[in-house]
Parts: sequence; C-alpha cells; structure tokens
Amino acid sequence: MLSRWIFNQSRESRFGNGVVLAFLLVQALDGVLTYIGLASIGRAAEGNPLLGGLMAMFGLVPALASAKLVAGSLGIVLHLFGTHRLIAVLTAIYVGAAIVPWAVIIAMLS
Repeated sequence: MLSRWIFNQSRESRFGNGVVLAFLLVQALDGVLTYIGLASIGRAAEGNPLLGGLMAMFGLVPALASAKLVAGSLGIVLHLFGTHRLIAVLTAIYVGAAIVPWAVIIAMLS
C-alpha cells in the first residue's frame, strides 16, 4: 500500500513541478553546506565513503559537483516518470539527513 502511494505516477502538476524544484534546491544547498563544512573540518568528516573516495581522487569541488549533478539528474528522471511523491519523500529525507546536520555543524563552528 505504501509503495503504491509513493510510486503513484502523475503527469503534469504544480505539486510535481514544485517538488522537483525543491529537490534541486536541496541538492544545491547540500553541496554548498558540504563544501563549507568539509573546507572547515576536513574531508575526513564526509560520511559517504563513495564521495570520500571521489574527493581523494579528484578533489573536493569536482567530487561534490559530480555527485550533485548526478543526484539532480536522477531527480529530474524521476520527475519525468511522474513519481512526484517519491521525490517529495527523498527531499524530506535529504533535509533531515544532510541539510540539518551540516547546518548544525557549521553553526557550532561559527
């Protein structure tokens, strides 16, 4: 039942357009906050081992830019498939798991 609600496909809608826009804004904000946090603390603070490995190989900015471009592109693909509720859930998870923790850490450093 939950999967039917999350994966409910709808075409054109204000909700869908707003959700994908919010998703892209959250991705961009996560990129900025991650950059600020890691530039202040160091790359060892990155909790994602895949992203940490990319940072070690290519540097902080190229790795973050690549990760955010991939995430944003996948969000757009989900939007084109009409899975707007899934994008809304992913956006909420990102806010709680990435934006809020980085905001707290950066606020404590200031």
